Amino acid sequence: MDDLKFGSRDKRGNWTPDVAPQIAPFWTGEWDRIGNFLRDFFWPWNTFHMVCALLYWVFVIPDIETLKTITWGWVLYLLIVNLAGIFLLYGGIELFYYIRRKQEIRFKYNSRFPSENPSDVFWFKSQNLDNFLRSFFIGIPIWTAIEVVILCCFANGIHLFGWVNWHDNWFWLIILTLLVPAIHELHFFFIHRLIHTPILYKYVHSVHHNSINPSPWSSLSMHPVEHLLYFGEIFWHLIIPSNPIVMMFNSNVVGFGAINGHIGFEKLEITDETTLDSHAYVHYLHHKYFEVNYGADGLIPLDKWFGYWHDGSKEADELLKERYRKKKERMKSR
Repeated sequence: MDDLKFGSRDKRGNWTPDVAPQIAPFWTGEWDRIGNFLRDFFWPWNTFHMVCALLYWVFVIPDIETLKTITWGWVLYLLIVNLAGIFLLYGGIELFYYIRRKQEIRFKYNSRFPSENPSDVFWFKSQNLDNFLRSFFIGIPIWTAIEVVILCCFANGIHLFGWVNWHDNWFWLIILTLLVPAIHELHFFFIHRLIHTPILYKYVHSVHHNSINPSPWSSLSMHPVEHLLYFGEIFWHLIIPSNPIVMMFNSNVVGFGAINGHIGFEKLEITDETTLDSHAYVHYLHHKYFEVNYGADGLIPLDKWFGYWHDGSKEADELLKERYRKKKERMKSR
């Protein structure tokens, strides 16, 4: 597939899409975009996360009596399923698009691959190995532990307002399910902006930002404190009237969905004619410029409202330079 029909490549080989990312159309009144927006909202990623949530509930999560007590059996089973799921999703994309390089650098934002740039900032000087170890042996166990706590709370009726069932509250739970991506954007923006404060950035978030050129295993490669803040989003379901299936959907959005901003390609070529949109560009720009796009794709456009939005355009570059200039002046005045 010819990626130059969809974007352009600079002298270094880095690819940029022709169409800049946009915030959700209901914030701008561009109702002619609502059809495309709804298609992208549901397909394929949120549909994938919801299907996974249902599969977890049917085949992985034990009955309520078992959940009342935290025991090694079901906890280890949940951990193994989480490890296997992440390994298949992240590892599969890594294998086909980064190791075998199925589509070479077509649609790849940064023309270089992480394996081409060994660095002392990574364990064993390898971004791939560092990212894998941090994700697999730190991130996923923390994610699983939080799921275990909340499932145990559900089984024992622990909730600020009370868990609700689908039979009597189906309309609210459908609304809450649709709101999960918005909850994710809100939580992610505020904890992300928090860990960009100087002290937390230096000792916590810099671990994640070592991966300037992110790849799938960069998704959950974080300091353990950041893991707790990131996966802590799921605790909102102990405050919002919710149901464990909706909670598992939200859990999959933060666990499996972390890959979206770190795929590194605009499109993944599935066949010669079929591609899968990654929705990775907004977060890729965050890894490139550091102080932009603290949220996600603009479903709740906090970056736009707070002046952090960067869509990859020259105009956005100029605004960023102006911000840096003002920041430097403030630092001098102090």
